[in-house]
Amino acid sequence: MLEYASSLGVLVAVIFYFSESGDRAKQKHYQAWQVINTAQGKGGSGGRIEALQELNADHVPLVGVDVSGAFLQGIRLSGAKLLRSNFSATDSRGGDFRYADFTDAELSSANFRGSNLYKTSLQGAQINDADLVGADLTEANLAGANLANTDLRNANLSNINWTEIANLKMAKISGVKNAPDGFVSWAVKNGALKTESKPE
Repeated sequence: MLEYASSLGVLVAVIFYFSESGDRAKQKHYQAWQVINTAQGKGGSGGRIEALQELNADHVPLVGVDVSGAFLQGIRLSGAKLLRSNFSATDSRGGDFRYADFTDAELSSANFRGSNLYKTSLQGAQINDADLVGADLTEANLAGANLANTDLRNANLSNINWTEIANLKMAKISGVKNAPDGFVSWAVKNGALKTESKPE
């Protein structure tokens, strides 16, 4: 009887654990959002890297999130839904943003140097004055994007959607890799700078 009761107790505990898993997930997400919102407008990480990655891993949309000015170096947000988000002046160097959706996002003055932006949607995004040196933009969608004064030196532009870029004035494009046919001449004609200066 004691053995039976013990087994039954374990079974009840397991059922109870899984029945409350939804509530635990909600609590975890609430705490992650609290970290992000509390740190808003402040420099440094403030726990935001872990919070954002945790939410994204649980497929929680990050639409409209404001992490402007944050230190997010090396963050992993592959496939994240970041529409209308604010990443202006963030340090996101070396970040993983593959398949992320930055449609209509504010990315001005952000540092995405060496980041992975493979198949990222940047439609209508404000990327002016950003640092994309050495970033991988393979198959990124740049329709309607503002890239004025953006540093694209040594970036991988393989198969990017570029024909509807809204603004490329003063963008630095020297050393870009795998640029689609016609891109460089079109960019220069529209104000981009094809200088031979090397990235700092």
